[in-house]
Amino acid sequence: MADTNLDRQNIYDFIYNMLGGGMVDVELDPIHYSTALDKALSVFRQRSENSTEQSYFFMPTIEDQNIYTLPNDIIEVKKIFRRSVGSRTGGGDGGSIFEPFNLAYTNTYLLASSNLGGLATYDLYSQYQELVGRMFGSFIAFNWNRTRHNLTILQRIRTEETLLLECYNYRPDTQIFADYLASQWIKDYALAIAKMMLGEARSKFATIAGPQGGGQLNGDTLKSEAAQSIEKLEKEIGEAVPGGSGYAFLIG
Repeated sequence: MADTNLDRQNIYDFIYNMLGGGMVDVELDPIHYSTALDKALSVFRQRSENSTEQSYFFMPTIEDQNIYTLPNDIIEVKKIFRRSVGSRTGGGDGGSIFEPFNLAYTNTYLLASSNLGGLATYDLYSQYQELVGRMFGSFIAFNWNRTRHNLTILQRIRTEETLLLECYNYRPDTQIFADYLASQWIKDYALAIAKMMLGEARSKFATIAGPQGGGQLNGDTLKSEAAQSIEKLEKEIGEAVPGGSGYAFLIG
């Protein structure tokens, strides 16, 4: 199992070294490194399609219960599948199990082997299954609240059964750190945030008093470099440089 703490420490070391640690004094504390990395992950999860993955989740239902709380890593529920087509009025499985391929095979090759059939028969039975599902409850209307992670089924649950949810969830941090497309982006963005914090601290004092007139601090330079890096990296999100298909935000 991957060690998230080790991955984070490697990024902290990258930031420290890129800021000249070991050669000059870097005034960042551990909390600042952690904040910079958390900010990078937050922006990546908010804007990059590569931060999510498709998954499937089995959810058992309870009779007469419509609201279910799902795990926090699930961010979107796209569709709900039932294991059967048929009514909700009885049976522990929510209806009779219907497998169109088996039925088409039996009908075409065993009961009427002399007649033509094959894929056409399978296609017709697939359409039949979809029609029956729309009429008798195979498709479930629902509402997903991404803030509270509540899934509300918009119809009465009359029997206990297990539903299959098609979801999108956040990729674990360890996967993002191991992704060759995303990992360098995370490092660079965390470095830019660390530069911004360091620049804010150093810009409070223009000079440091010394025996020969003191020295100049590079706070403003660090802030300028950080702002340019952040703008460049956020543009790369839209161009899918750290992975994903890329997309843009529309305002208005």
